[in-house]
Amino acid sequence: MNHLPVECPRCAFEDISRLATSPVPGVWDVLQCGRCLYTWRTSEPARRTRRDAYPDSFKLTVADIENAIEVPTVPPLLK
Repeated sequence: MNHLPVECPRCAFEDISRLATSPVPGVWDVLQCGRCLYTWRTSEPARRTRRDAYPDSFKLTVADIENAIEVPTVPPLLK
């Protein structure tokens, strides 16, 4: 997969990074949004990969992200 999508399905941000590529060329990529950190595999259905098909109830705006009450902390590693 040579091209990245134009925008994040969740927040419409246009900074998308490729995190991983399938071991079999062209099968899938794992992508991540630079603003909301939403991560998806390109082989997932349209409701997870395309903004126009993403459920409205899960879409985020810039205001939603800026006014988020809490970002969960990463727990300490188990010993």
